[in-house]
Amino acid sequence: MPEATDHDGEIDGRPIFWRSASLAGGANGASAAPAGTGARDGAVPLYLHGVPDNSDLWLAFLARSGGLAPDLPGFGRSGKPGSLRFTIEEYADFLEAFLELVGVERVSMVVHDWGAVGLAFAQRHPQRIERLVVINAVPFLPGYRWHRTARIWRTPVLGELAMGTINERTLRFLSKESNATAGPMPQAWRESVLDHFDQGTQRAILRLYRSSPPDVLEAAGEQLGELDVPALVVWGQRDPYIPARFGKAYADVLGAELLELPDAGHWPWLDRPDTIDRVVGFVGAASG
Repeated sequence: MPEATDHDGEIDGRPIFWRSASLAGGANGASAAPAGTGARDGAVPLYLHGVPDNSDLWLAFLARSGGLAPDLPGFGRSGKPGSLRFTIEEYADFLEAFLELVGVERVSMVVHDWGAVGLAFAQRHPQRIERLVVINAVPFLPGYRWHRTARIWRTPVLGELAMGTINERTLRFLSKESNATAGPMPQAWRESVLDHFDQGTQRAILRLYRSSPPDVLEAAGEQLGELDVPALVVWGQRDPYIPARFGKAYADVLGAELLELPDAGHWPWLDRPDTIDRVVGFVGAASG
């Protein structure tokens, strides 16, 4: 299985970190499709994490499929400048610049949670998307209302105070609702989050949520129905943040295959590890 390689670069003078696996050639590690993935027409798997994650989230996927996994601005090891508003549109701009940096034209995109910002890029550039996988993603759809924690983050002062309470003890407690497996989220996940949960990431999270009321989310997905690519929606139905009906709603608007997992939570592959091979198999399958 391919091993992930760490990369550092700059976009608009800001540091960016990403991982690649089994990519042939190129100083940036991404000038060709990953060997052995079955990717079509040079399309490279692109994995986009959400809140409060970073590219650590995708190591098991990269080991099976190869591909690219950036730390989005404001997260992980990438830059967290106070000059950014951390909006959906800014993240779509970032993905344009990132793919130019690594020299990749077409991608098979996998998005989780706020990795949904990749859907804004996909609607701008549908010709650059080979395949699409949506996993318990923030709904760019009508009818969604933010969950309890998000409503706290969206509230000035209260959100800042809540951020200041996050530590190993509180994260263990709060994360018990996130998965279907008994107990908190895995220790490796908690350590990855806390290693990078600095003031810059906290600011990015608050700005992202505060810039995204329900009408903005709905508007961000207005052209999803025009994407004409093979798509798979994977949905852990015991997600405390996003109701299961939005998995079906995504599948309907995308004309996608829907894989509903009644025994999985917001990070479904942590409850159901077999989900990884299901996603990788779809990403590497031939189109048409």
